[in-house]
Amino acid sequence: MPMHAITEVHGEHGLRERFRREIARFGEADQERLRDALDLAGTLHRDDRRTREPYVNHLLRVAIRLAHHYEVRDVDVVIAGLLHDAVEDHAADLAPDAPAAAAGALRVLGERFGARVARLVAAVTNPAWDPARDRHVQYREHLARSLAAEPWARVLKASDFTDNGVGIIYTAGPKTATLARKYRPLVPILRGLIARPDSPVSPSVKRHIGSQLDLAEERFRAILGPS
Repeated sequence: MPMHAITEVHGEHGLRERFRREIARFGEADQERLRDALDLAGTLHRDDRRTREPYVNHLLRVAIRLAHHYEVRDVDVVIAGLLHDAVEDHAADLAPDAPAAAAGALRVLGERFGARVARLVAAVTNPAWDPARDRHVQYREHLARSLAAEPWARVLKASDFTDNGVGIIYTAGPKTATLARKYRPLVPILRGLIARPDSPVSPSVKRHIGSQLDLAEERFRAILGPS
């Protein structure tokens, strides 16, 4: 059953059960790290919501997609999937006394889950914005640069983007078109990055990601019209 369908039918409980089944293939120490990451994500995002659901559902789908559809067996990557929005959305909660909240939050993640997890989260975390420039252009430039330098972060971002792009049909109201305009220019960027020889997933997974990018583009076209 597709993960958005699991969400619609079984809600957060169903996603948590699916996550539990997916991580059973990891060793016990890794499972403990994954449960710890989910507990932290749930605490940080406990009051956050997407259009019709708790925000943690998005984080669970990103992590499950990594472990199942992308066949990721690298526990650091799945942990980063659970925590990929932690610094961007809750830096001050992670490091309330740090003079630079984002840097402090990344340090906290590094201390708790390891430097590599912190590095992966940093690669998909938006930097401080230059108010004189277009925010969406800055977003695309940052992703293109950071993901080119961090191959596993490309895989993480592909799962996040799939959840947002393919799942855009679950968004309601004027925000739908706003998000479609934000996400649409990322399709060719992600497609090119995932196709690179150093992207650490199998050819079949690359094809799967490509098909999901195609589906996202179809949905953007339906919302916005031809490019």
